[in-house]
Amino acid sequence: MQLPNCPKCNSEYTYEDGELLICPECAYEWSKNASDVQEEGLIVKDANGTLLSDGDDVTVIKDLKVKGSSSGIKVGTKIKGIRLVEGNDGHNIDCKVPGVGAIKLKQEFVKKS
Repeated sequence: MQLPNCPKCNSEYTYEDGELLICPECAYEWSKNASDVQEEGLIVKDANGTLLSDGDDVTVIKDLKVKGSSSGIKVGTKIKGIRLVEGNDGHNIDCKVPGVGAIKLKQEFVKKS
């Protein structure tokens, strides 16, 4: 059986891992079911490698300093209803942090709740 090329980078070197197909060149993962293929190009994973999506709740895993503010974001802060955005500087999560306000975060500083 011939496996399909990667829908993201068109690589022919895809392989199976359980119910998923994986591209070794761009690390894109998708379901064997063609109807389940995500057409969006944005894939955001948390610090543990768990796939994040719009509306997820996350927890901050490291104390973060906030530019222009004397306070920061403490480890363990829960953030509800994130929104994923395309960030050229690595800030792919748009959210409202309690006590701080609207802010963009990098995915490596959060884990899915």
